[in-house]
Amino acid sequence: MSVASSPKTGARTFRWRIVDIVVASVVGVASGLIFLAWNVGYVGPSTVLEPLLPGLQGLLDGPWLFAGVLGALIIRKPGAAIYTEVLAAVVSALVGNQWGGFLTLEAGFVQGLGAEIVFLIFAYRVWSLPVAMLAGAGAALAGGINNLVLWYVGADVTFTIVYMVSTVVSGAVIAGLLSWLLMRALAATGALDAFPAGRQTRQRV
Repeated sequence: MSVASSPKTGARTFRWRIVDIVVASVVGVASGLIFLAWNVGYVGPSTVLEPLLPGLQGLLDGPWLFAGVLGALIIRKPGAAIYTEVLAAVVSALVGNQWGGFLTLEAGFVQGLGAEIVFLIFAYRVWSLPVAMLAGAGAALAGGINNLVLWYVGADVTFTIVYMVSTVVSGAVIAGLLSWLLMRALAATGALDAFPAGRQTRQRV
């Protein structure tokens, strides 16, 4: 996490500071606690959606995808999406869940990577709402494919299409839109003034 731009160009540095690590860790742990709650909370809605249309339960994936997007929107440096999503998964795995420790960590890495790739495509310089939503969709796409391989082996074409569309929509809205709104709300309080995300948001208000 020590990628840095050349000082000769005057471009901002991508090197992680202590405050970046601390805040990213706080975001990851707090997100992990939300994951824990959703590990239980999703069961009720899932039992309602699955009989309506198999695969529609993908709409419930978003709350497991937001950590990486939110972390990246705040830290704005390479690796932030993977770091926060994996750390949230670690919290979920340590406390225990129905999917097992290793697979939880693997899922966290894959989902974080899906978001990270989107921010990388934009060279970690564009942090708009559309990019945040694309990152949420990227996390969902990667996570959805991972789930199809590990948990929905042999799923038919209809299930696969419904599930992938549902999870991508959930990722874009919950992990993307809501994370962007949460970042702006935190920035408006002054809590993120140590970061470009906080300063830029407050300047626009």
